[in-house]
Amino acid sequence: MADFILYFSLFLIWFMLFYHMFLMLGGYRYFRHHPKIKQKWDEDPGEMPSVSILIPAHNEEMVIQDTVEAMIHLKYPKDKLEVIVVNDNSSDSTGAILDNYARKYDFIKPIHTKPPQGGKGKSGALNQGLKHSTGEVIVVYDADNTPEPEAVYNLALGLNKDEKAGAVVGKFRVLNAHQNLLTRFINMETLTFQWLAQAGRWSWFKLTTIPGTNFAIRRSILEELGGWDEKALSEDTELSFRVYNFGYHIRFFPAAVTWEQEPESLKVWWKQRTRWARGNEYVIAKFLFNPSQVTNKKVPLDLFYFLFVYLLFFSGIIISHGIFITNLFFDLDLSIGTVSIFLLVTGFLMFLTEVWLALSLEKNQLTFKNALIAVLMYFVYSQMWVVLVAYATFLELKRVMLKQDVKWYKTERFEQSK
Repeated sequence: MADFILYFSLFLIWFMLFYHMFLMLGGYRYFRHHPKIKQKWDEDPGEMPSVSILIPAHNEEMVIQDTVEAMIHLKYPKDKLEVIVVNDNSSDSTGAILDNYARKYDFIKPIHTKPPQGGKGKSGALNQGLKHSTGEVIVVYDADNTPEPEAVYNLALGLNKDEKAGAVVGKFRVLNAHQNLLTRFINMETLTFQWLAQAGRWSWFKLTTIPGTNFAIRRSILEELGGWDEKALSEDTELSFRVYNFGYHIRFFPAAVTWEQEPESLKVWWKQRTRWARGNEYVIAKFLFNPSQVTNKKVPLDLFYFLFVYLLFFSGIIISHGIFITNLFFDLDLSIGTVSIFLLVTGFLMFLTEVWLALSLEKNQLTFKNALIAVLMYFVYSQMWVVLVAYATFLELKRVMLKQDVKWYKTERFEQSK
């Protein structure tokens, strides 16, 4: 019996590893092909739409100035641009900083919210911003983001040239990647399992998930969908499924690049990632147990991916770890010894191949130091994710059974080094 359970758990792990290798190949293929698309579209971009940038901000005095400065330097016609920063019930100097910029630049428009409309979390702040916006296209950035000058132009360009795209997603990079070991892990996670995996999913399946920042969506679609779901902790994933159900696809366009600050302490990382995991589990349950809400054939494919990642894959890891540890103290009469060692070693090498490939596609990232950190990442950071997902699942089950309200956690910021 123990052999069967172990084989099954290893199958779950290997299925996901091979799937990610498949995505990496697609990501590499798109990496090579994307510049040609960008060059062709730049030759005839068409009439650029009016754009409203929404930035939810709650107690962001440490980072908001750099973010607004990045908005000022965007290479987009200012007569077609408005930057709406939602000062969402802040108790620090965020509001004063925004008002100061608004006096200097008429396209920067702060909105100050208080309860009961304000203070409900990111989705609520975005819905408030949407009410005050006028653009044909809505672009979202987090308050710690510094997009590159052409980022918004590239997002709008993607919508201009792809009529079937309901939204366009850009690429984000880690601003504080070299701050400490944790941020180096996050940087590799971002490059490997977010942007390259996104590229692979787009390349093979024309599937992309909206992230929390650096994306553009057609205003008409967002209004038809009723804005953001204020009960969702992962409002981005939830919105993605509804966009697909509405009959559009979501294009991945990595020419639109933003830089964002990542957690520099384990405490902040743990809280942020727990919110992500719980939010994605909420979305899984919302659509899995309400099949009538699924009207696009691509949604089940993406739903299965999230189900596999957050439940089956991590369950396989926890079960296999549990069996190996138990066997150290009690003889479970396992007959899989040599095979399991081979599978574990091969899985580790596949992980390294994925990370090293992602690093090789970025300038100055595939260094000897980063190659060694990737090895450590497998044994430390990846295992942290296993524990975190188990904890997040427990919290989400508890919330559902006890009918608790969703509580939003706003990621703490760190002083930017100049």
